[in-house]
Amino acid sequence: MTETVLDKLGGEDALRRLVEHFYDLVEARPEGAQIVRLHMDGHGIAATRVEQFNFLSGFLGGRQHYKELHGHMNVKLIHEHIPIMQKDAEDWLALMDRALADLGHSGAHVERMRATLRRVALALVNEGAVVGEHSKRLAHP
Repeated sequence: MTETVLDKLGGEDALRRLVEHFYDLVEARPEGAQIVRLHMDGHGIAATRVEQFNFLSGFLGGRQHYKELHGHMNVKLIHEHIPIMQKDAEDWLALMDRALADLGHSGAHVERMRATLRRVALALVNEGAVVGEHSKRLAHP
């Protein structure tokens, strides 16, 4: 059996620690402020912590928790209602990089993961998204 990126990170427990640390950084760091605002326009950070773990588990080769719950893992569909600017994607990526480094994750598998997350995050940039009542762009601090 081929070892997955999730296996190389240390399994679901390590992923849970990564997601929790990442969102701790999002909530504490200035570059996370807009990310928090965008999530507060939805289900909030607590729900996002759970869904991020669920999604990343399958994304990194583990159990497909998100797909089991929601029937798909289409990141464009998941984020289509959220007005995501280039800076939002870069801030998300910088905080994920920091979380990975803070927890001591390194190696070729982490570099591949970073590269893949970068491609996905930048593909989600949709600065002109229209989202009904939530279509007003929240200003960066």
